Amino acid sequence: MSGRTRPAGFTLIEVLIVVVVIAVMIATITPQVLTYTKDARESSLRFNLQSLRTQIELYKLQHAGGLPDGTFNLKQLTSVTDSTGAQSTTGAIDASHTFGPYIPGGLPVQPFSGLNTVKLDSDAAGTTPTGAADPGRGWIYRPSTGEIWIDHATYVAW
Repeated sequence: MSGRTRPAGFTLIEVLIVVVVIAVMIATITPQVLTYTKDARESSLRFNLQSLRTQIELYKLQHAGGLPDGTFNLKQLTSVTDSTGAQSTTGAIDASHTFGPYIPGGLPVQPFSGLNTVKLDSDAAGTTPTGAADPGRGWIYRPSTGEIWIDHATYVAW
């Protein structure tokens, strides 16, 4: 019998096989994870746009067809107003300021830029803005019609 013993540890071949298996697993899983992230952002975008559009319509209904003027990031939607749209100076509901806030806590964050700021759009009604004209904004709002979009070239048509 030989007194020679095999040293403990893995051979180079065994280590390489494990590394290749892990690389294949990462290559398979990574695209799926990235797709889930994009899908989650798109879902959040759809929900936020629907919420904003619904609250603008509610504002319009309660203010005799008037729309938020779009100043200060749609402040009229996030504060207490009277029937003319004038904001309460105290921020609380009182005898003359009985409407709102329609979106408590501020506008939702746009999921692709992480911003909740608003760019006013004054193009002709019935046209869609191109988006991404000012990458420092989250939303595009048209005060004349009450339309709101995301400020992102790919998703602006939503």
